[in-house]
Amino acid sequence: MCGKFTAQASWREVVAFSQPLSADGGHDAGGDGDGGGTTGEDGIVTYRVGAAVPVIVWDAEAGQRRVVPMRWGFPDPRDWRRPRPIHARSETIDQKEPFRTPFHAGQRGIVVFRTFNEGEEVTKPSGATATKQWTIDPRDGQPRGFAFVWRRYAIEGQPAPLLFCVMATVPANELIRRTIKSGEGDPRMPAILEDGDPAWSTWLGENGADAMAAKALLRTMEGVDWTSAPEPPKPRSPKPGSPAPRDA
Repeated sequence: MCGKFTAQASWREVVAFSQPLSADGGHDAGGDGDGGGTTGEDGIVTYRVGAAVPVIVWDAEAGQRRVVPMRWGFPDPRDWRRPRPIHARSETIDQKEPFRTPFHAGQRGIVVFRTFNEGEEVTKPSGATATKQWTIDPRDGQPRGFAFVWRRYAIEGQPAPLLFCVMATVPANELIRRTIKSGEGDPRMPAILEDGDPAWSTWLGENGADAMAAKALLRTMEGVDWTSAPEPPKPRSPKPGSPAPRDA
């Protein structure tokens, strides 16, 4: 399942939302308004499980959308720093905890992405298994939104509750089933909301729609003209003491 995605560095300007919450939002997440992403030389920000991601939420009291950094993955009861779970199945998001309570309470958010990764489980000649990363790219550069749910957790030793979020998932579409998940019995992908309003406002709960209307938005996105390609392997770091490469 998806554990990494990219976003445009200037995505706040692209989607024309307000500035992030300053005091409460930043403190709750333990990070700044840009979340915990890593910006590459191309200006694209990469976010991973366990880091802070910028989540769009509806601030009913202020009557506007806000961007709040939250840690991706609910905390494991044995160690809150360990993100588990990181996904919520759309079919049961309204029925099973720890997702049911925040879903019905309207604690639903949107995370804007540019591309996202999916893992393919492969077997090496040795018999060992490994995960091969694929990048899914809509190619048009338009910002799209993942559906997330979030909640506050009181963490021992922390001065205030922290914010955590999980990504909703749906059955994988034909592209992902064919290129990446052909060997899986229950292939999944992120729940991607239809572009813009009214879908976004319904998911956030800003237009008075009930929770079941929000759940109805969690559908597999089919008929897409996207690409999927293996992620290039990371260059290996030289071992300590190895001689530096000489110029040709």
